[in-house]
Amino acid sequence: MKELRFLATPEKGEVSAILIKPEGATHLLVLGHGAGADMRSKAMQSIADALAEQQIATFRYNFPFKENHRGGVDSPKVATATVRSAVAAARKLEPKLDILAGGHSFGGRMTTTAQSQEPLDGVKGLVLFSFPLHAPNRPDDKRAAHLAEIKIPMLFLSGTRDVLNDLELFRPVIQKLGSHATLHLLDTADHSYKVLKKTRASDEDVFAEMARVTREWIGSAKA
Repeated sequence: MKELRFLATPEKGEVSAILIKPEGATHLLVLGHGAGADMRSKAMQSIADALAEQQIATFRYNFPFKENHRGGVDSPKVATATVRSAVAAARKLEPKLDILAGGHSFGGRMTTTAQSQEPLDGVKGLVLFSFPLHAPNRPDDKRAAHLAEIKIPMLFLSGTRDVLNDLELFRPVIQKLGSHATLHLLDTADHSYKVLKKTRASDEDVFAEMARVTREWIGSAKA
């Protein structure tokens, strides 16, 4: 594990990042956090650890609002600029690894937003953990409109109990995206990947499942 800093934007200054590179790594996933957590949250750590078991390196980073301990979230302009800066920093750090980008919730949505506006340099695919289709228990699919502009492979890892993603709305969105999008549902998982162990069909750890599916998707999507 390596801790470092990079310039998010000239106005917001530097933010922190953590690189985890397992032996034999083939890909590096640039990973943004959600609105309610930072890069050191338990879920982000669990995602990174599980991906490392699948020889996928991660470059976790803070958005400026968390780095500076402010309330609310960064504007889309600041957040998407930070995503681009993180990708550039990761590529400079590990130029020999194939680059993926994405994140949990807000971090994932800002990554897809950035990619839809202008392709992220060198990024071969996007991995979206708990994509936030709408506000909690307020079904709407407007947040997904920009996904149609993305022309690289996307993997969505969504829990069946996620109150920020009504699957009745999200499944048609994925279908319209065609071969660019893959949706993997995590049985009984909520937005933070808490599961109902008594009713969950699989006994596989949910983070291990996401990492395994990501590795399989990399091979099938050629990301």
